[in-house]
Amino acid sequence: MPASNRKIGENRPVIRQLDDAAINRIAAGEVIERPASAVKELIENALDAGARRIEVAYGDGGKTLLRVTDDGCGIPQSELALALSRHATSKIDGHDLLNIHTFGFRGEALPSLGAVGNLSITSRIEGEPAFRIDVSGGRMGAVTPAALNQGTVVELREIFHATPARLKFLRTDRAEAQAIADVVKRLAMAEPFVSFTLRDVSDGRDGRIVLRADAESGDLFDALHGRLASILGKEFAENALAIDAEREGLHLTGYAALPTYSRGSATAQFLFVNGRPVRDKLLLGALRGAYSDFLSRDRHPAAALFIDCDPTRVDVNVHPAKAEVRFREPGVVRGLIVSGLRHALADAGHRASTTVAGATLGAFRPEPVGAAPHVYQMDRRPAQTAGFAETAPVSARYEPPITELAQSDPGSGPAPDPQSAPLGAARAQVHQNYIIAQTADGVVIVDQHAAHERLVYEKLKSQMAQNGVASQALLIPEIVELSQEDVARLMDVSQMLLEIGLVIEPFGGGAIAVRETPAILGVVDAAGMITDILDELDDLGESQSVKDRIEAVLSRVACHGSIRSGRQMRAEEMNALLREMEATPHSGQCNHGRPTYVELKLSDIERLFGRT
Repeated sequence: MPASNRKIGENRPVIRQLDDAAINRIAAGEVIERPASAVKELIENALDAGARRIEVAYGDGGKTLLRVTDDGCGIPQSELALALSRHATSKIDGHDLLNIHTFGFRGEALPSLGAVGNLSITSRIEGEPAFRIDVSGGRMGAVTPAALNQGTVVELREIFHATPARLKFLRTDRAEAQAIADVVKRLAMAEPFVSFTLRDVSDGRDGRIVLRADAESGDLFDALHGRLASILGKEFAENALAIDAEREGLHLTGYAALPTYSRGSATAQFLFVNGRPVRDKLLLGALRGAYSDFLSRDRHPAAALFIDCDPTRVDVNVHPAKAEVRFREPGVVRGLIVSGLRHALADAGHRASTTVAGATLGAFRPEPVGAAPHVYQMDRRPAQTAGFAETAPVSARYEPPITELAQSDPGSGPAPDPQSAPLGAARAQVHQNYIIAQTADGVVIVDQHAAHERLVYEKLKSQMAQNGVASQALLIPEIVELSQEDVARLMDVSQMLLEIGLVIEPFGGGAIAVRETPAILGVVDAAGMITDILDELDDLGESQSVKDRIEAVLSRVACHGSIRSGRQMRAEEMNALLREMEATPHSGQCNHGRPTYVELKLSDIERLFGRT
């Protein structure tokens, strides 16, 4: 290396103690990354103080002003100066960092804010007058009398004025304001019984309200549902399933959206541990794994999930911003999320999201003037369908008149009216692919191929679960060279791999022998499969890659074994398909997460024709 590139000069460097100002600025940089970080810390302090109403105001994306007002217990005059000392906190006594019941516990937020900007704190406790203290660039002023109702107002002006280099790394005012709103939304979701208001005061006046979430009432699920509706929107609330599962002292609650209400990115995923918003890859991976059988890779589920457990089972002191956590039993946590979500999705049965109908109505257009009329199935002459009838299976050669579709199957007694069933009674088949059914209060349009594909797929999965996965022995075992650590990790999950047809064993040193692979996969790249498994073990602590491959094959088999587009169906076949969809979990979406049917209410149809 050239001498000019050396970081250490010819003279021996001298170890020296940094002054307090430098120490504070370095520490503050770990806690306060941007205005949104300051808002997060201040709101958490307000919640720890028992606040029931919190208002956040910002100017110019938080760069010139941040103000958080709460009605919590307040800070007494004698403790105001101490509150601005580093590692001074009322949350813990320092003896047990694994039994934390509050958002804050390090005592770093307020001194960090005072080190990077102009900070003022005005507070009043019950029965006492209010007092104020100011800090600028780490220099603390005197405590002075002030006017305030019970609670605390923390105001930060000119953030990073003491460290101007940090200002260059901030984004536009709009981007910083969006980050602040995201922080407020996450904390508002965690505390549905607390009122939140977010205000933009960039114009120097009262400003405009960006977000308002009034305190909810009722039980926890009702309150959370109402809060999610106000934060994430009515559509999410309408299409979300309540989650309530428990395993080995861990409790999972919240709401998760139907697969047909998926998103193009992961921005609608909110995870909380003991009320603390986190971005944890273990939890995100578990959420993705729970939906892996229902969504394609380019779609993402929407969910707000809350995990509650004994604080001693989770370490929140692993990240400067407390955005990540570490569980003592990560496998139990992941299993709880996957099983809890899949049970909820199964209980939803054939239900599809309401947004499907809305998108359908939005796609309706008036027929263009002069356009050639469509020829529908019931209008076709025998000569037009003879070619299909000659080659179609026997069960598909009969094309009933439209009047026959409403008739019930013959039986000894009166059959129940299929029109009262959730998916109604089949009335017609159009374009030899879509079943039109009439319900008690609307119509249902079913994609016959997509629906039957899901039904066949669910049957194949059920058979595989009952009978296991057949494996095929390799004529010559494939030897895969690995590190000794990777071999040990694979052998730890060898029993799980055996259950899905993959048989491995140590081959000495840093190698394993792959002796059997899942038969349904055919010829596989054993080395590539092992690498994928190790990558998932690194990322999620558990591997789903082989199981996902097997299910992908089953999905292809189901596609080829289902009713094809273009096949004519008899009335009893169409009604049988509808009844089977009603009885089969997950039948509301195909194997790729697309809807299998659309339901239009009579009121929606009447609105299209101006009859309302």
